[in-house]
Amino acid sequence: MSAPAGAGPLRRLLVLRHAKSDWPDGVEDHRRPLAPRGLRDAPAAGRALAAGSLPDLALCSTAVRARRTWELVSAEWATPPPVHYDRRLYAADVGDLLEVVHEVPADVRTLLLIGHNPGLEELVRALAADGLDDTLDRLREKFPTSAIAVLTWHGTGWPALAPGAALLTSFTVPRGKKR
Repeated sequence: MSAPAGAGPLRRLLVLRHAKSDWPDGVEDHRRPLAPRGLRDAPAAGRALAAGSLPDLALCSTAVRARRTWELVSAEWATPPPVHYDRRLYAADVGDLLEVVHEVPADVRTLLLIGHNPGLEELVRALAADGLDDTLDRLREKFPTSAIAVLTWHGTGWPALAPGAALLTSFTVPRGKKR
């Protein structure tokens, strides 16, 4: 089980769907806040990411729920990486997401992408040539809020990341505890 071999260093794309959001009356979609469950789950996602390899850079949708997810996730780390908020990640499809990822500097080895479905799930499915264990099967069942997909690939730079080029090495759905 592996993705096609490529030239260049090992790179990781960490794909995080924003935490559970609320649906308050009269609030436009872009401004929706996190729900109580999202406020619990986002820190759990931060701890789960800290158990692996932390990103060198984070790219985050400008939607309030995505920004708040980033704040709670990164608060779990001693030294968070720089974050760039990009409006193009809001309601993005696979082509839009890849366009943003392809602009990432070559010195970034591990990238965190925080955004929305269905685009994120479709991106992971498109990029993953294969998955370890049952990761692809579980992802195909559902890509819920706070889910983290970890894709690895070898490449000289982010513009080389293309459909079928990566291996899905991990798929987790961290959940915080109710108090």
